[in-house]
Amino acid sequence: MKNSALKKLQAFYKQFSGNDRVLVIINADPDAIASAMAVKRLLWRKVSGVTLSNINVIRRPDNIAMVRLLGIDMVHAADIDEKNFNRFVMVDSQPNHSEFFTRFAPDVIIDHHPETDAAARFKDIRPGYGATASIMTEYLRAARIKPSVKLATALFHAIKTDTNDFERQTCAEDISAFQYVFRHANIHLARKIRQADLRLDFLKYFRIALEGMRMRRGRVFAYLGTVGNPDICVILADFFMRICSVKWSVVSGSYDNRLIVIFRNDGLRKDAGKIAKTGFGDLGSAGGHKSMARAEIPLENIKKFIAPENNSDLLQWIISRIEKKGKKTGAAFKKEILGLKS
Repeated sequence: MKNSALKKLQAFYKQFSGNDRVLVIINADPDAIASAMAVKRLLWRKVSGVTLSNINVIRRPDNIAMVRLLGIDMVHAADIDEKNFNRFVMVDSQPNHSEFFTRFAPDVIIDHHPETDAAARFKDIRPGYGATASIMTEYLRAARIKPSVKLATALFHAIKTDTNDFERQTCAEDISAFQYVFRHANIHLARKIRQADLRLDFLKYFRIALEGMRMRRGRVFAYLGTVGNPDICVILADFFMRICSVKWSVVSGSYDNRLIVIFRNDGLRKDAGKIAKTGFGDLGSAGGHKSMARAEIPLENIKKFIAPENNSDLLQWIISRIEKKGKKTGAAFKKEILGLKS
């Protein structure tokens, strides 16, 4: 593995020269942020400059805490003039993952998601890995770079988050990378970042979820209405999975004219990604892993089935789609789901 990592590192370095102005583009989450930090460290004193740029607005409290506590300097893509850069690096994503990436033609792509038909002069895509941060840790080790405390803490947090404490898809290389960064990370700082996942205004959604949830054979369904931040759906989906009798948790909410549906399960003989794609893939983007998945559907695409303004009806429609009743459409479908008892 050492020889392989060294070859990858050498091929990576060949993409750059001393006069290059590098932009690292990410969809900011812990794995992407830590991986971008690692790229910046790898290129220190090897290029003219490196700028980290996020295409999304960082709203999750734990991600905000990560950026603040680790002193990470990023510039939103909306404020970037790509003419000021001549090299573009994409980590933890691929161009077709978001329309916002289409502004940039990456020279380098490093990712752990399933490979697409993305084009780049250098690609290192390893879908067997649980985190891109694990790949970047291998690069640092091959370069014989000891990560700073802040970089090691970021990588530590990223690997823990993306592997869900190694309960999600992972491999031996993830464990090796984690063991390495563990020795250099500030564990107390990492814990502080991870625990900063709630805001005061999130608490009202717990009440909405608890009062309006439907329970069906170990499956919890909840619709939160319009949310100020879609991450509250993730937090509540994870929260319900802490209940011993819950096998599935499906929490949804409306945000920015889209229906966000978050899936979680206990991982036993279940495939959340497949369920999400089967239930909602024809209406928007949907997919994920066996134990966790996500669907995002434009509300306009739902109106032919049901009025999305009616929270109770919308929740029942979501349940019906997941229970494979979603093939019926129009008035007949609406009549049927309104007649179902929760």
